Amino acid sequence: MTNREPEFITWKRRGAERVRRLVEGMSREEELEFWQKRTEDMRARQKASQPKPPQTPAANP
Repeated sequence: MTNREPEFITWKRRGAERVRRLVEGMSREEELEFWQKRTEDMRARQKASQPKPPQTPAANP
């Protein structure tokens, strides 16, 4: 019987390897810019996926 690694550990390792390849060869400044851009992109995607609040009808005088 083999002890198989939990699937989430496999995903974590694959993700870490992908990130390592993405930033490989970048200077510190380039890597910092890379992460700032990725963070901005992630925040924009999160904001876009948020449900829109219901609009209240405008009051008619």
